[in-house]
Amino acid sequence: MNPFAMMSLNVQLASLILDTQAVMALRMMGMAGALPQRRGENERMVSEKAPAMAKAYAAATQAVMSGKRPDEILTEAMKPVSRKVRANRKRLMK
Repeated sequence: MNPFAMMSLNVQLASLILDTQAVMALRMMGMAGALPQRRGENERMVSEKAPAMAKAYAAATQAVMSGKRPDEILTEAMKPVSRKVRANRKRLMK
């Protein structure tokens, strides 16, 4: 793996981590009553996990079967989860 691919993977991971922490903080503040929270947010938080992880597993499996490198496999697996987390962050910050 070349250094640029490793740097790109690290940036993607860092972005996912930061977005995840923001979503967790916003949801915790919503549960505590410090921020307004939409109806059904807690149920949504639980119900969206399994489909997102299933998509990540499917993407990783497809990448493995295609003979991709480990960094490419991880990148493919992160894509569906990252999309969901980013969308949650944007929605919760409104």
